[in-house]
Amino acid sequence: QVQLAESGGGLVQAGGSLRLSCVASGSITHIDAMGWYRQAPGKQRDLVAITSAGSTNYADSVKGRFTISRDNAKNTVYLQMNSLKPEDTAVYYCNAAGLTYLLYGRGYTADFWGQGTQVTVSS
Repeated sequence: QVQLAESGGGLVQAGGSLRLSCVASGSITHIDAMGWYRQAPGKQRDLVAITSAGSTNYADSVKGRFTISRDNAKNTVYLQMNSLKPEDTAVYYCNAAGLTYLLYGRGYTADFWGQGTQVTVSS
């Protein structure tokens, strides 16, 4: 079974930093893209940052403050968050898109989500 496990969330004061990690585990042979999304209370889930084939894209609201990186050998994606603002408060979800895994000798491709990690920025 494929699982995505996030870590690194917590409570931080405005201006502080946090680093989120997400590890994809299972019989994984390939992942197209890995990214981070966030969902604040009463709002939709929005893209924060994504990395695929060496390229990265960021939401305008986090450009210059957040950095996404990926370790393909470890099926891990990171999100370094600096200069945090109260409006960054949300549950952050890891996503692995186009993930190919083996099950009983056959390959399957699907998208997977982590369970989410809370990030709270106090003013």
